[in-house]
Amino acid sequence: MKISGFTIIRNAVLNDYPIVEAITSILPVVDEMLVSVGYSEDNTLELIRSIKSEKIRIVESEWDLSLRAGGKVLAVETDKALRQISPDTDWAFYIQGDEVVHEKYHEAIIESCKQHVDNQEVEGLLFDYLHFYGTYDYVGDSRKWYRREIRIIRNENKTGKHEIFAFRDAQGFRKGHTKLNVKHSGAAVYHYGWVKNPAQMKTKMKNVSRFWNDDTEWEKILKSEDIFNYGEFDSIKKFEGTHPAVMRDRIMKQNWKVELDISKKKFRFKDALLYWFEKRTGRRLFEFRNYRFI
Repeated sequence: MKISGFTIIRNAVLNDYPIVEAITSILPVVDEMLVSVGYSEDNTLELIRSIKSEKIRIVESEWDLSLRAGGKVLAVETDKALRQISPDTDWAFYIQGDEVVHEKYHEAIIESCKQHVDNQEVEGLLFDYLHFYGTYDYVGDSRKWYRREIRIIRNENKTGKHEIFAFRDAQGFRKGHTKLNVKHSGAAVYHYGWVKNPAQMKTKMKNVSRFWNDDTEWEKILKSEDIFNYGEFDSIKKFEGTHPAVMRDRIMKQNWKVELDISKKKFRFKDALLYWFEKRTGRRLFEFRNYRFI
Protein backbone atom coordinates (compact mmCIF):
# COMPACT_ATOMS: atom_id res chain seq x y z
CA MET A 1 0.00 0.00 0.00
CA LYS A 2 1.28 3.44 -0.91
CA ILE A 3 0.09 6.82 0.41
CA SER A 4 1.02 10.09 -1.28
CA GLY A 5 0.56 13.45 0.38
CA PHE A 6 -0.16 16.58 -1.62
CA THR A 7 -0.72 20.26 -0.95
CA ILE A 8 -0.74 23.66 -2.63
CA ILE A 9 0.77 26.86 -1.28
CA ARG A 10 1.42 30.46 -2.36
CA ASN A 11 2.77 33.44 -0.40
CA ALA A 12 3.22 31.36 2.74
CA VAL A 13 5.64 33.84 4.33
CA LEU A 14 3.55 36.95 3.65
CA ASN A 15 0.45 35.30 5.07
CA ASP A 16 2.20 33.42 7.88
CA TYR A 17 0.93 29.96 6.95
CA PRO A 18 2.21 27.06 9.07
CA ILE A 19 2.95 25.19 5.85
CA VAL A 20 6.18 23.65 7.10
CA GLU A 21 4.34 22.27 10.12
CA ALA A 22 1.48 21.07 7.90
CA ILE A 23 3.78 19.14 5.59
CA THR A 24 5.97 17.81 8.38
CA SER A 25 2.96 16.58 10.33
CA ILE A 26 2.01 14.00 7.70
CA LEU A 27 5.46 12.99 6.45
CA PRO A 28 5.57 9.94 8.78
CA VAL A 29 2.34 8.69 7.19
CA VAL A 30 3.08 9.22 3.49
CA ASP A 31 5.54 7.62 1.08
CA GLU A 32 5.90 10.77 -0.99
CA MET A 33 4.83 14.38 -0.53
CA LEU A 34 3.99 16.48 -3.56
CA VAL A 35 4.08 20.23 -2.88
CA SER A 36 2.73 22.53 -5.59
CA VAL A 37 4.18 26.00 -5.04
CA GLY A 38 2.43 28.88 -6.75
CA TYR A 39 4.62 31.70 -8.02
CA SER A 40 4.87 33.93 -4.95
CA GLU A 41 5.85 37.43 -3.88
CA ASP A 42 7.98 36.09 -1.04
CA ASN A 43 10.37 33.20 -0.29
CA THR A 44 7.78 30.44 -0.25
CA LEU A 45 9.73 28.24 -2.67
CA GLU A 46 12.91 28.55 -0.61
CA LEU A 47 10.93 27.79 2.54
CA ILE A 48 9.62 24.53 1.09
CA ARG A 49 13.07 23.60 -0.20
CA SER A 50 14.42 24.02 3.33
CA ILE A 51 12.37 21.06 4.61
CA LYS A 52 14.81 18.18 4.95
CA SER A 53 13.02 15.13 3.57
CA GLU A 54 13.66 12.95 0.56
CA LYS A 55 9.91 12.30 0.38
CA ILE A 56 9.17 15.83 -0.83
CA ARG A 57 8.74 16.51 -4.54
CA ILE A 58 8.21 20.16 -5.50
CA VAL A 59 6.37 21.34 -8.59
CA GLU A 60 5.80 24.96 -9.51
CA SER A 61 2.55 26.46 -10.75
CA GLU A 62 1.15 29.79 -11.88
CA TRP A 63 -2.23 30.53 -10.33
CA ASP A 64 -4.93 32.06 -12.51
CA LEU A 65 -6.15 34.78 -10.16
CA SER A 66 -9.05 35.59 -12.49
CA LEU A 67 -10.75 32.42 -11.19
CA ARG A 68 -12.14 34.18 -8.13
CA ALA A 69 -15.76 33.06 -7.93
CA GLY A 70 -16.15 30.89 -4.84
CA GLY A 71 -12.41 30.37 -4.51
CA LYS A 72 -12.30 28.35 -7.73
CA VAL A 73 -8.58 28.90 -8.22
CA LEU A 74 -7.91 26.90 -5.04
CA ALA A 75 -9.85 23.93 -6.41
CA VAL A 76 -8.12 24.19 -9.80
CA GLU A 77 -4.67 24.19 -8.19
CA THR A 78 -5.61 21.34 -5.87
CA ASP A 79 -6.75 19.24 -8.83
CA LYS A 80 -3.53 20.02 -10.71
CA ALA A 81 -1.48 18.83 -7.74
CA LEU A 82 -3.60 15.70 -7.28
CA ARG A 83 -3.02 14.64 -10.90
CA GLN A 84 0.75 14.82 -10.41
CA ILE A 85 1.13 12.31 -7.60
CA SER A 86 2.66 8.94 -8.46
CA PRO A 87 0.41 6.63 -10.53
CA ASP A 88 1.15 3.65 -8.28
CA THR A 89 -0.26 5.41 -5.22
CA ASP A 90 -3.31 3.88 -3.52
CA TRP A 91 -4.37 6.83 -1.34
CA ALA A 92 -3.90 10.59 -1.80
CA PHE A 93 -3.62 12.53 1.48
CA TYR A 94 -4.51 16.21 1.08
CA ILE A 95 -3.38 18.78 3.64
CA GLN A 96 -3.94 22.53 3.42
CA GLY A 97 -1.36 25.13 4.38
CA ASP A 98 -2.97 25.93 7.73
CA GLU A 99 -3.88 22.36 8.73
CA VAL A 100 -1.80 20.07 10.96
CA VAL A 101 -2.24 16.44 12.01
CA HIS A 102 -1.33 15.41 15.55
CA GLU A 103 1.23 12.62 15.73
CA LYS A 104 -1.08 10.63 18.01
CA TYR A 105 -3.22 9.89 14.95
CA HIS A 106 -0.51 8.55 12.63
CA GLU A 107 -1.07 4.90 13.47
CA ALA A 108 -4.86 5.18 13.17
CA ILE A 109 -4.57 6.82 9.74
CA ILE A 110 -2.26 4.13 8.40
CA GLU A 111 -4.44 1.35 9.80
CA SER A 112 -7.58 2.90 8.30
CA CYS A 113 -5.90 3.14 4.89
CA LYS A 114 -4.83 -0.51 5.12
CA GLN A 115 -8.28 -1.63 6.24
CA HIS A 116 -10.11 -0.05 3.29
CA VAL A 117 -7.52 -0.16 0.49
CA ASP A 118 -9.09 -3.19 -1.21
CA ASN A 119 -12.68 -2.02 -0.77
CA GLN A 120 -13.26 0.03 -3.90
CA GLU A 121 -16.60 1.19 -2.52
CA VAL A 122 -14.69 3.39 -0.05
CA GLU A 123 -13.72 6.49 -2.01
CA GLY A 124 -12.41 8.64 0.82
CA LEU A 125 -11.54 8.87 4.50
CA LEU A 126 -13.07 11.47 6.78
CA PHE A 127 -11.36 13.54 9.48
CA ASP A 128 -12.79 15.42 12.45
CA TYR A 129 -11.82 19.09 12.76
CA LEU A 130 -10.66 21.41 15.51
CA HIS A 131 -10.81 25.06 14.43
CA PHE A 132 -8.54 27.22 16.58
CA TYR A 133 -9.46 30.87 16.95
CA GLY A 134 -7.51 33.92 18.09
CA THR A 135 -4.81 32.01 19.97
CA TYR A 136 -3.86 28.38 20.48
CA ASP A 137 -6.10 28.31 23.57
CA TYR A 138 -9.53 28.59 21.94
CA VAL A 139 -11.53 26.53 19.45
CA GLY A 140 -14.78 27.36 17.72
CA ASP A 141 -17.68 25.20 18.87
CA SER A 142 -20.63 26.55 16.90
CA ARG A 143 -22.33 25.46 13.70
CA LYS A 144 -20.35 27.93 11.59
CA TRP A 145 -17.32 25.61 11.84
CA TYR A 146 -17.53 22.41 9.79
CA ARG A 147 -17.06 19.34 11.97
CA ARG A 148 -15.65 16.89 9.44
CA GLU A 149 -14.19 16.81 5.95
CA ILE A 150 -12.52 14.42 3.51
CA ARG A 151 -8.73 14.56 3.48
CA ILE A 152 -7.76 11.17 2.04
CA ILE A 153 -9.13 10.04 -1.31
CA ARG A 154 -8.57 7.05 -3.53
CA ASN A 155 -5.92 7.78 -6.16
CA GLU A 156 -7.48 7.65 -9.61
CA ASN A 157 -4.15 8.11 -11.41
CA LYS A 158 -3.95 4.32 -11.26
CA THR A 159 -6.99 3.93 -13.50
CA GLY A 160 -6.88 7.16 -15.48
CA LYS A 161 -10.55 7.87 -14.68
CA HIS A 162 -9.98 11.22 -12.97
CA GLU A 163 -13.55 11.53 -11.71
CA ILE A 164 -12.75 12.91 -8.24
CA PHE A 165 -12.26 16.68 -8.08
CA ALA A 166 -11.86 19.34 -5.39
CA PHE A 167 -15.23 20.72 -4.33
CA ARG A 168 -15.92 24.48 -4.39
CA ASP A 169 -12.83 26.14 -2.85
CA ALA A 170 -11.17 22.77 -2.16
CA GLN A 171 -12.76 22.37 1.26
CA GLY A 172 -13.38 18.76 0.26
CA PHE A 173 -13.86 16.48 -2.74
CA ARG A 174 -16.62 15.06 -4.92
CA LYS A 175 -17.05 12.82 -7.94
CA GLY A 176 -18.75 15.25 -10.29
CA HIS A 177 -21.81 16.39 -8.32
CA THR A 178 -21.91 13.15 -6.32
CA LYS A 179 -20.75 12.99 -2.71
CA LEU A 180 -17.98 10.48 -2.03
CA ASN A 181 -18.59 7.29 -0.08
CA VAL A 182 -16.44 7.52 3.04
CA LYS A 183 -15.30 5.81 6.20
CA HIS A 184 -13.88 7.66 9.18
CA SER A 185 -10.09 7.79 9.41
CA GLY A 186 -10.06 7.70 13.21
CA ALA A 187 -8.17 10.99 13.20
CA ALA A 188 -8.61 14.76 13.36
CA VAL A 189 -7.17 17.81 11.65
CA TYR A 190 -6.07 20.84 13.67
CA HIS A 191 -6.95 23.97 11.70
CA TYR A 192 -4.88 27.06 12.60
CA GLY A 193 -6.06 29.45 9.89
CA TRP A 194 -7.59 31.85 12.44
CA VAL A 195 -4.58 31.96 14.78
CA LYS A 196 -2.38 34.98 14.10
CA ASN A 197 -1.67 38.28 15.76
CA PRO A 198 -4.53 40.70 14.98
CA ALA A 199 -2.49 42.73 12.47
CA GLN A 200 -1.19 39.65 10.63
CA MET A 201 -4.69 38.16 10.57
CA LYS A 202 -6.08 41.24 8.84
CA THR A 203 -3.14 41.30 6.41
CA LYS A 204 -3.87 37.69 5.47
CA MET A 205 -7.57 38.44 4.98
CA LYS A 206 -6.75 41.34 2.68
CA ASN A 207 -4.33 39.20 0.68
CA VAL A 208 -6.47 36.10 0.23
CA SER A 209 -9.94 37.66 0.01
CA ARG A 210 -9.28 38.20 -3.70
CA PHE A 211 -9.87 34.45 -4.12
CA TRP A 212 -13.53 34.78 -3.11
CA ASN A 213 -14.56 38.36 -3.94
CA ASP A 214 -14.94 40.53 -7.00
CA ASP A 215 -12.97 43.76 -7.35
CA THR A 216 -15.61 45.89 -5.61
CA GLU A 217 -15.81 43.70 -2.52
CA TRP A 218 -12.07 43.24 -2.40
CA GLU A 219 -11.57 47.02 -2.47
CA LYS A 220 -13.86 47.36 0.56
CA ILE A 221 -11.82 44.78 2.46
CA LEU A 222 -8.55 46.47 1.50
CA LYS A 223 -9.84 49.77 2.89
CA SER A 224 -11.00 48.26 6.19
CA GLU A 225 -9.07 48.62 9.44
CA ASP A 226 -5.65 46.99 9.73
CA ILE A 227 -6.43 45.15 12.97
CA PHE A 228 -8.69 42.12 13.09
CA ASN A 229 -11.33 42.11 15.83
CA TYR A 230 -11.31 38.66 17.43
CA GLY A 231 -14.24 39.63 19.61
CA GLU A 232 -16.68 39.03 16.75
CA PHE A 233 -17.48 35.36 17.34
CA ASP A 234 -20.69 33.50 18.09
CA SER A 235 -19.29 30.78 20.37
CA ILE A 236 -15.89 29.42 21.38
CA LYS A 237 -14.52 27.23 24.13
CA LYS A 238 -11.18 26.61 25.80
CA PHE A 239 -8.95 23.99 24.23
CA GLU A 240 -7.97 21.37 26.79
CA GLY A 241 -5.84 18.98 24.76
CA THR A 242 -2.28 19.02 23.44
CA HIS A 243 -1.05 20.48 20.18
CA PRO A 244 0.93 18.52 17.58
CA ALA A 245 4.64 18.37 18.41
CA VAL A 246 5.52 20.10 15.12
CA MET A 247 3.66 23.20 16.36
CA ARG A 248 5.74 23.57 19.53
CA ASP A 249 8.20 26.19 18.26
CA ARG A 250 5.50 28.26 16.56
CA ILE A 251 3.37 28.27 19.72
CA MET A 252 6.35 29.29 21.87
CA LYS A 253 6.95 32.26 19.56
CA GLN A 254 3.40 33.61 19.97
CA ASN A 255 3.89 37.35 20.49
CA TRP A 256 0.32 38.52 21.02
CA LYS A 257 -2.34 38.06 23.65
CA VAL A 258 -6.07 37.83 23.05
CA GLU A 259 -8.41 37.37 25.99
CA LEU A 260 -11.82 36.07 24.87
CA ASP A 261 -14.88 35.58 27.03
CA ILE A 262 -16.09 32.04 26.35
CA SER A 263 -19.31 32.69 28.31
CA LYS A 264 -20.47 35.12 25.61
CA LYS A 265 -22.79 33.58 23.03
CA LYS A 266 -23.99 35.61 20.05
CA PHE A 267 -26.76 33.63 18.38
CA ARG A 268 -30.01 34.29 16.67
CA PHE A 269 -32.85 32.48 18.43
CA LYS A 270 -32.94 29.56 15.96
CA ASP A 271 -29.19 29.07 16.11
CA ALA A 272 -29.25 29.21 19.90
CA LEU A 273 -31.78 26.39 19.99
CA LEU A 274 -29.74 24.28 17.57
CA TYR A 275 -26.58 24.93 19.58
CA TRP A 276 -28.34 23.95 22.82
CA PHE A 277 -29.62 20.73 21.23
CA GLU A 278 -26.20 19.78 19.84
CA LYS A 279 -24.41 20.28 23.15
CA ARG A 280 -26.90 18.07 24.95
CA THR A 281 -27.24 15.28 22.40
CA GLY A 282 -24.06 15.38 20.32
CA ARG A 283 -26.20 15.61 17.19
CA ARG A 284 -26.01 18.51 14.75
CA LEU A 285 -29.42 18.96 13.15
CA PHE A 286 -29.65 20.06 9.48
CA GLU A 287 -25.88 19.72 9.10
CA PHE A 288 -24.35 20.14 5.65
CA ARG A 289 -22.34 17.02 4.86
CA ASN A 290 -20.06 16.99 1.87
CA TYR A 291 -19.77 13.19 2.02
CA ARG A 292 -21.81 10.02 2.43
CA PHE A 293 -21.07 7.51 5.19
CA ILE A 294 -21.18 3.84 4.17
